[in-house]
Amino acid sequence: MTDPIALEDQYGAHNYHPLPVTIATAEGAWVTGTDGRRYLDCLAGYSALNFGHRHPALIAAATEQLGRVTLTSRAFHHDQLGPFVAELAALAGKDAVLPMNSGAEAVETALKLARRWGYLVKGVADGEATIIVADGNFHGRTISIISFSGDAEAHDNYGPYTPGFRSVPYGDAAALAAAIDDTTVAVLIEPVQGEAGVVVPPEGYLAAVRATCTERNVLMIADEIQSGLGRAGATFASGRAGVVPDAYILGKALGGGIMPLSAVVTDRAIMDVITPGTHGSTFGGNPLAAAVGRAVVKLLEPGDLQAAALAFEPELRDRLEPLRNHGVDGLRIHGLWVGLDLDPALGTGRALCEKLADNGVLAKDTHGSTIRLSPPLIVTPDDLDHLTDRLTRALKSLAR
Repeated sequence: MTDPIALEDQYGAHNYHPLPVTIATAEGAWVTGTDGRRYLDCLAGYSALNFGHRHPALIAAATEQLGRVTLTSRAFHHDQLGPFVAELAALAGKDAVLPMNSGAEAVETALKLARRWGYLVKGVADGEATIIVADGNFHGRTISIISFSGDAEAHDNYGPYTPGFRSVPYGDAAALAAAIDDTTVAVLIEPVQGEAGVVVPPEGYLAAVRATCTERNVLMIADEIQSGLGRAGATFASGRAGVVPDAYILGKALGGGIMPLSAVVTDRAIMDVITPGTHGSTFGGNPLAAAVGRAVVKLLEPGDLQAAALAFEPELRDRLEPLRNHGVDGLRIHGLWVGLDLDPALGTGRALCEKLADNGVLAKDTHGSTIRLSPPLIVTPDDLDHLTDRLTRALKSLAR
């Protein structure tokens, strides 16, 4: 058989720089390469695989739906959409859901929803709506989203850029409040910044943002695409901070690692500014995705996965704190989510991820010398022992 990597290099766009690992099969928290080597997956599809690879309940739901109907388009009703949106709304404590496909689509949907609400409900002059965002954000890579990105790789050479966004320092509630004026319709915030390196805001920050949004009649929109659905040790990272936003943006884990599925979940009074013809998607809320999404919600309803992620937090801290003696400069742990800063003198985050892969662990670097660890919520203590042991080996090998 022709080398699949050679074909990818020859015919595929070079918009990623993968590690030299070719995955052939996967089960639970582990994957197997074409060479037969096994790896603990500590990236988990950027949290899309919160429940592990090929979770039996999700595979069963997908298989059963594949035998019935996969796509109708929203020109017609189907029997999975109503139950899906009702069950997801109940999980979030809201009463309206707009399903889409990718996370970036859901962010774009939330931006459109906020602007339309601003014009039709708040009374902002047409074409004047502004939205507050945070420095260091990552919400996707569409033109509008990269227009307010501070990441040069994502942003540069794509102009002209979409106007209407103001960026303020993440974690600075006073700066955020000062940026709001009569044109402001929403604050778009990640409760924990994942791509930035699992950056957790100061205690009380999210509550202060919530209070400001309420006082100034501005929508608080929480991008929980990576932080939501169990990753942070709660159903939503916002909820762990005791905060309920006006709208959640969900994706990644919502599709169980099987289907692209995302959603904006909000209150009916906000959602009802969207009317027939004003927004849509051919595949959004399709029967196959909705069936998988229903199974995901059922996995989350008991709360045991969220509790397990929260319980792993101190265990991870106990295992990883000693690595400060082996070249770890910074460590941030939130639920089953780790941002680890490597001493730049030892090498880059990419170099550490390559060493980890050599030792049977898959992870991803970001922003130079930082790596992220986000294993599936179903990992075991033995898996975490494997992670700690192999991470220690990788760090020592960089130090030689």
